[in-house]
Amino acid sequence: MRILVVEDEVLIAESIKIALEESGFVPEVVSDGDTAWFQGGTESYAAAVLDIGLPKLDGLSVLRNWRKEKVDMPVILLTAKGSWSERVDGIDAGADDYLVKPFHMEELIARLRALLRRQGASRTPQFEARGLILDTRQMKVSVNGTPIKVTPLEFRLLNFLLHNQGRVVSQEELATNIYYQDQEPDSNAIEVLVGRLRRKLKVDIIETRRGFGYLIDTVSGGQT
Repeated sequence: MRILVVEDEVLIAESIKIALEESGFVPEVVSDGDTAWFQGGTESYAAAVLDIGLPKLDGLSVLRNWRKEKVDMPVILLTAKGSWSERVDGIDAGADDYLVKPFHMEELIARLRALLRRQGASRTPQFEARGLILDTRQMKVSVNGTPIKVTPLEFRLLNFLLHNQGRVVSQEELATNIYYQDQEPDSNAIEVLVGRLRRKLKVDIIETRRGFGYLIDTVSGGQT
């Protein structure tokens, strides 16, 4: 899932980016409020991690603008201050959670996952489909009880398809949600990736809908 990270302190932004990647998310980092306002309002993200102290436009203003524009993604606010009044301002602006710097990355990831569960984007740490189990906490995949070794990219692809189980997902949407912003996949990269994952899983669970995309069905399997 894509997570928008808005942080102008380079070291903190990089630490958050690494922690999110290691947890199976696809972070996109921006460093000023104007860019954050635009991207959050025009791109699709599962959630945002938003610093309050930003250049060009402060984080609270960014958040208020998003909410006025009906952008309803969960938002965790970050700030170097811990005053009660600032927390109230953040909640009033539409924040879903609040972290005061410095914080442990493990806490950020735990709070983010909790927000996504409450929003219905990730109701359970495990996804199951016809013998396949994907565990988002332990980052493990198994089929009929047998562990399957997958790459981080394969895990993100399978995770996204399972999050959207029952819906056809286009190659473009998959690429947007599993590759990092500095990666430019080849035109057939998704097709190759799906083929490799199918061979590892050895079950007909990822269906191809020619001209439309890929699907993990809620009922039956089989490639078409």
